[in-house]
Amino acid sequence: MPGSPSSIAAPPASARRFNARALRWLERVPYSVLAIPLRLALATVFWNSAMTKLANWNSALELFREEYQLPLISPEWAAYLALSVELAGPVLLTLGLATRPAALVLLGMTAVIEIFVYPQAWPTHLQWAAMLLVLLCRGAGTWSLDYLLRRKLQKES
Repeated sequence: MPGSPSSIAAPPASARRFNARALRWLERVPYSVLAIPLRLALATVFWNSAMTKLANWNSALELFREEYQLPLISPEWAAYLALSVELAGPVLLTLGLATRPAALVLLGMTAVIEIFVYPQAWPTHLQWAAMLLVLLCRGAGTWSLDYLLRRKLQKES
């Protein structure tokens, strides 16, 4: 019967061998190589947001007063806090310094944005959260200041 599972031919042995080799190669990619684009992608997102605020601080304050309207915090404090996180977080992620605490703070900021500001942007926030969770759980990798500092501290103790 055409189209039934029994009529679908298995891929040739050469294709199966190629697939197996490709999967083995991909599985050997070190986490540190994967962490770099995660760190840089997230740093870019939050850094660009900070630069937008700095380009027109009065407009940024107006957004916090009129559109964002976070509970429990004044718009001015919220704007300064957001800017501080958006300036410090990307620098830390790029350097791989205090990566886990930076990821946690940025994850918290992402949650606030999702819950209180732009809940309809959940697909984007989910992407940020997924990347931040990887960095929170696995750290910056070996190509980072975190790794170098940890090695130095271990040698001294």
